[in-house]
Amino acid sequence: MKYSKTDYSTLSPGKKLAVKYFVVAIILFGAQLLFGAIAGAQYLHPGLFYNTLDFNVVRMVHINAMVVWMLYGFIGSVYWLIEDEAQTELVGYTLGNLAFWILTLAVTVVVAVYLLVQIGPGNQLSLWLINEGREYIEAPRWADIGIVICMLIFFYNVSATFMKGRWTGIAGVLVLDLVALAGLYLAGMFYTPNISIDQYWWWVIHLWIEATWEVLVGCIMAWALMHLLGTPRRIVQTWLYIEVALMFGPGILGLGHHYFWIGTPEYWLTIGGFFSALEPIPLVAMVVHAVYDAGKHDFKNRNHPAMAWLIAHAFGNFFGAGVWGFMHTLPQINLYTHGTQWSASHGHLAFFGAYASINIAMWYIAVQKLRGDVPFDSRLPHAWRWKWALALLNIGVLGMTLALLVSGYEQSFIERAIEGSTWAGYFKAQTAKWFVQGMWWRQFFGYATIAGYLLLVWDLATIGKTVSQPASGADKLPAHQPAVSR
Repeated sequence: MKYSKTDYSTLSPGKKLAVKYFVVAIILFGAQLLFGAIAGAQYLHPGLFYNTLDFNVVRMVHINAMVVWMLYGFIGSVYWLIEDEAQTELVGYTLGNLAFWILTLAVTVVVAVYLLVQIGPGNQLSLWLINEGREYIEAPRWADIGIVICMLIFFYNVSATFMKGRWTGIAGVLVLDLVALAGLYLAGMFYTPNISIDQYWWWVIHLWIEATWEVLVGCIMAWALMHLLGTPRRIVQTWLYIEVALMFGPGILGLGHHYFWIGTPEYWLTIGGFFSALEPIPLVAMVVHAVYDAGKHDFKNRNHPAMAWLIAHAFGNFFGAGVWGFMHTLPQINLYTHGTQWSASHGHLAFFGAYASINIAMWYIAVQKLRGDVPFDSRLPHAWRWKWALALLNIGVLGMTLALLVSGYEQSFIERAIEGSTWAGYFKAQTAKWFVQGMWWRQFFGYATIAGYLLLVWDLATIGKTVSQPASGADKLPAHQPAVSR
């Protein structure tokens, strides 16, 4: 018998690059949770860190850390799977490695500027060097340009690798999606003095994050299901094509839920309200179909943590992005709820369910490879760690979601229904009993989420290190064929 150990040197170039992205993603995940906890505490204690670390800066770092760590996770996931999918070595490793270090340095500088330069006049110089001042894309203009360049390098590496090796349905969807990933970000790099026109062209949140990211997640999910369960390629690719059709067909029309109250024509109320809820359906169907197929053919899963997180992703995406999103974006409801904690309730569950959970699944797939492909199954020692991490993270996020929903209901009832969207109504809602209690519960579940994160990091660092396997590797592969050959 031999014991598993971490051996980074045996990884292929693409997987080595992926591990770097995963490590930074995990660190930024922790930063997101830390600043989220501080922001929640400032809601309850408005004077906390006043004039030292103000709420607007804390919230900005919290949200931008979330966006960036998930992007790091996706890039790492694609680099991890691409050589298996293309059946050839990654093209452009040196260029990709350079882009990683440039992007990481840029992220570090931008966060430092956020924290050190919190006040001052807004002008063209500050737009280029300090902060653009637009929600979700507060990064200075130079960083925006750098992100696009890094995405173009990423696109080149992926497309050139597939062109050199095997071209599959997943490859086609992935390459086309990366064009949109780089291109649609450009929509956030110009603005007009008219706020309604500016909001109309503000596509970054919906078509960049909610559309191209969803398709990217679909590609990662398809590969992961083939890798973990041996799901036939025809199953996952069929649902992936349906996902693309819904995302770039009705999904574009679903963009209309951002157009309700900015002076656009009334037909956006109907279009945006109806089409906003269809996007997550194919991913749920893909997982359900894959699990059914695995059970029917008695396939074995050798990575229980990764599979559990994939299932959590499917249903977290469905409820967070689908159910909560549809509930919030129906115009009859959104009239009262927009700009309240309902938005935060939807956002917390949607981002975690749709994006965070699948990144965590890929981390477990990567760690298993680093441990020498030892089985992460029912025989795994200390399995309670990943199970409790899974439970605490999901319970924590769901608890925050429900707590914010309660606060948002109280807020919308008082602020909109009773007081008629006045400033007096806004401040009255902030002190309402159920609003305040909801924010306290949000803070409690936020701490539970942080506990789950710490347990997750501990588990990722230690899982499988003491697992033994036969020297011949007889227990290394499942009974079915490896997914990459199917």
